[in-house]
Amino acid sequence: MEKGNETLSTDFILLGLFPGMRHTSLLVSVVLLIYTIAITGNTTLILLIWVDPHLHTSMYFLLSQLSLIDLAFISSIVPKMLVNFFSGNRKISLIGCGTQIFFTLTLGIAECLLLTLMAYDRYVAICNPLKYPIVISHQVAQKMAIGSWVGGTLASLAHTAYSMHFPLCGPRELHHFFCEVKAILKLSCEDISAYEKGVVVTSIVVVLLPISFILTSYTLIFLQVLQINSHEGRSKALATCSSHLTVVIFYYGPAMLIYMRPGSSHTPILNEALFMFDTILTPMLNPLIYSLRNKEVLRSMKKVLRKCAIQNRLPYFND
Repeated sequence: MEKGNETLSTDFILLGLFPGMRHTSLLVSVVLLIYTIAITGNTTLILLIWVDPHLHTSMYFLLSQLSLIDLAFISSIVPKMLVNFFSGNRKISLIGCGTQIFFTLTLGIAECLLLTLMAYDRYVAICNPLKYPIVISHQVAQKMAIGSWVGGTLASLAHTAYSMHFPLCGPRELHHFFCEVKAILKLSCEDISAYEKGVVVTSIVVVLLPISFILTSYTLIFLQVLQINSHEGRSKALATCSSHLTVVIFYYGPAMLIYMRPGSSHTPILNEALFMFDTILTPMLNPLIYSLRNKEVLRSMKKVLRKCAIQNRLPYFND
């Protein structure tokens, strides 16, 4: 019995979305709907880019990687949250918690790095269009994607290993809907000030430096766009950037408010809302933004649907 109790004591209890909220079931139903849309949208975008030869470019390859990250990101959080809600069992094991922290950090940091490299891709495409096929070749795009994944993995591995080694005091209740580093550290018995400084440094490297690079890239892009004489050319250049810039704002905005806002640890409800936007809403919005505002993606989607419709009619004509 003692061993069993000791084993149970290593589990964490996830209090879920906004503990104490009356209409939690309605909120969870909305999350389930968002998850379904996110899975459908990102999978469709990945398949379109894979199937249509016209989308076999560096820009769309990077976009497919963004969709893959979003697909994995939301899937590392929502299924466990839904299982906990519908089963009534809110526990997550120590290993399960560490695994979730590792994957969410890996995917979150990888997305930060990838969005930064995508801004550079747009800069080269608009400011140096003749050199674009050479500077951002398919091999370079692959290296960009690999670099994002590797960078996210290494940073996540260091933070996960370090944050999980602290001894914990009191009840292992996490006021969150998934295992997150800041929520775990609140339970620590030791002085974590040194580690918190490390988190600030990582935030500067992963958030401030990339956002500075992105803003610089788009400043140069807009200056270049102003020099384009034709209205059509200017509109086309802006259209290729507006989708990416919207995604950057949606992703980096909440992240900066969570990790770089003074006193953010004292506003758990606001943090939870920001995390929900960043980890659940953004992966759903990204494919919608890129598909609805991109003529090439829409054209590809119509072509694939038309081809499917023709193939479905063929058996009837053969009969």
